[in-house]
Amino acid sequence: MSRTKRQINTWVNKAEFKKRVVKYAKEIDIPLKSISVRPMSRKWASCSTAGNLSFNAELLDMPKKLGEYVIVHELLHFHVPNHGKLWKSLMRAYLGNYERLGKKLKSLKIDR
Repeated sequence: MSRTKRQINTWVNKAEFKKRVVKYAKEIDIPLKSISVRPMSRKWASCSTAGNLSFNAELLDMPKKLGEYVIVHELLHFHVPNHGKLWKSLMRAYLGNYERLGKKLKSLKIDR
């Protein structure tokens, strides 16, 4: 893949990634306290009931669609704490092909 094509398909930097988090948070109506992008050894992301979101820095080097999957996945947990029918329905509403993206993400390993 050429450098230009890679830049188009992956995040430019943390600021661009965080802007996408804020965009989806507004769309899903989630008030956020903080957004951090940092190395994480076991998870792609985590959220707290206080409105704090943390994302694995490895997402910055992945295709934007996978990053968006993780963003929406975590934001929806503010409304739905599990992965039941409602959560799946909301994922489908926001991302359509979320199942395929989830499988792709699961096939990847987190670098430690």
